[in-house]
Amino acid sequence: MSRFCVNFGIICATLASLAPAQPVSADTIVHKKITYFSIGGRTAADLDREMMRRGPLSSTTGRRHPGATRIQFSGNATFVGKNGRCTIGGAKVTLATKIMLPRWSNRNNASRKLGLIWDTLSADIKRHEERHAEIARNHARALERQILGLPAASNCAILKSRVNEISRLAMVDHDKDQKRFDRVEAINFEKRMIRLLKYRIEAKKAP
Repeated sequence: MSRFCVNFGIICATLASLAPAQPVSADTIVHKKITYFSIGGRTAADLDREMMRRGPLSSTTGRRHPGATRIQFSGNATFVGKNGRCTIGGAKVTLATKIMLPRWSNRNNASRKLGLIWDTLSADIKRHEERHAEIARNHARALERQILGLPAASNCAILKSRVNEISRLAMVDHDKDQKRFDRVEAINFEKRMIRLLKYRIEAKKAP
């Protein structure tokens, strides 16, 4: 079972709403949901084929994958106008992540060898997708800090433009980090799986 890839999508709402308000603090809101898709099969080849047939469909590649994390950013910033200057009153970023993982319906009837392979692979898929969600959380919190750290401007239109640009660049950086993570994971996949399998085998032998 050598295929291992993920898909993630980003929808970025403009983080700005031009409205005078009292200063408030940042408050990242994170919504996380995990769903499962069922697969059948009784051999390693069956499982590989089933994940490619039933897994989440990527709009980027046009193919299905063993797991996926879909990511959505949204939020707002408030602006405070006073004495001819405009400052950031507060910022709130909302992050929604939906992790989709495979669930093997025949796991309880599997041979010891195939069960071990599946347990190792499925755990690695979950770890991989959880890491995608973690990367997104880190970027959401960093974006809030960046917006709150903006200096005052001569008017709120200028400050709103700066918030929009920071938000755009944050999404670019987020996309780069996610793709970089996938590249590293793909390169190390086989070595990682062999290492994890050896670890599980040794753990089962231990008294």
